[in-house]
Amino acid sequence: MVAPPDNDVLWARALHVSHNGSPALTGVSIGVREGEILAVAGPRGCGKTTLLRCLSGQLMPQRGEVWFNSTPVHTMGPLVRERLRRDRFGWIDPEPQLVPELTAWENAALPLLLRGDSHRAARKAALEWLERLDVGPCARSRPHALLQSERQRVTIARALVTAPTVLFADEPTAPLHRADRAHVLRTLTTAARSHGITVVLATHDPAVTGSTGAADAPLADRTVSLLDGRRVHAVRVAESPEPKGAACSLSA
Repeated sequence: MVAPPDNDVLWARALHVSHNGSPALTGVSIGVREGEILAVAGPRGCGKTTLLRCLSGQLMPQRGEVWFNSTPVHTMGPLVRERLRRDRFGWIDPEPQLVPELTAWENAALPLLLRGDSHRAARKAALEWLERLDVGPCARSRPHALLQSERQRVTIARALVTAPTVLFADEPTAPLHRADRAHVLRTLTTAARSHGITVVLATHDPAVTGSTGAADAPLADRTVSLLDGRRVHAVRVAESPEPKGAACSLSA
């Protein structure tokens, strides 16, 4: 077992995962730097969600290693991994999963209330994040009264309210229209950068990856692509050239 590089907040080596006998990841290795916004791109079924679940400790690979801040996640027991996800990670699903009986601010504050924070502190933090994500006026509304894009931004606020070290976002704009996708992506990445949060974002949106057809600069610092469970290439967005081999040094 080899310790990861010091400047990587997340590091995975030679991940192998199969679902019902079909390979989902085949020898994928990847490193994520602190404060980086990393896009994981590729067609549906290529292994993006499986990779995010492995990196976040939700899924244990059949083979391979996952490290968080030089701590081996792949050797942790279930309770320790659950505590890691609760205290250090945030997660956003493709579809907003909100509690229908709760208001927007209560949904956003839920992780803080569940871990024992005071009602007043949790409400204050939730309202601040809703304002940052442009849904402050919706704070007292319940999910059924919100637009799809508003519900997704409430979900993002809930994921960010605990100030996670790493935020995992699995196709967070998949159900949204183009204009709503752009707005949600901008607010998500801006909020993460302003608070130094590392983001691992599974997507096929060109606004994130900078692929053909995107009019503006990509929102991600770097993009890695998967195809049939394998890592095929990486592209880094930088003002100056990256040292030779740096972007793809962990390619499968």
